[in-house]
Amino acid sequence: MLADFNTLPDSSRVWIYQANRSFSDQELSEIKTDLTTFLENWTAHGKDLKAGFEIKYNRFLVIALDQSGQSATGCSIDASVHFIQHLEQKYQVELLDKMNVSFKQGEYVAYKSLSDFKAMAKQKSISKNTIVFNNLVATKGEYGEHWEVPASESWHARFV
Repeated sequence: MLADFNTLPDSSRVWIYQANRSFSDQELSEIKTDLTTFLENWTAHGKDLKAGFEIKYNRFLVIALDQSGQSATGCSIDASVHFIQHLEQKYQVELLDKMNVSFKQGEYVAYKSLSDFKAMAKQKSISKNTIVFNNLVATKGEYGEHWEVPASESWHARFV
């Protein structure tokens, strides 16, 4: 069951998928349609899941699930991963590779491998004040408060 992302409770579980590039306006329109269709039909053991989504910076797909009524199960999580894999293939983009880092350089969102990010930290090209995207947040509340933070306030701190 599709819900407005903004109306879901802060306790909702979130999954954040970062793309290795920005999506075009045409791709974003199609992805919104695909996400809407997927979430309208997303179930766990035959029961509707109340979920919503938003897309940030034309490259982050954020899905939130209100688990107060029905929680995700292994099968429903598998279905969401298969859906994301479908998007990866359709748009020739990486969404599931967790060994990459996104961060802000001015208003631009940079996407680097973890090893490149570490090298940039050693070269002082990034600092503890660099705004990073902590895609490990688990709830919508954490997403709102701790997703877009200085590197010093995230798991990225070990590198800067």
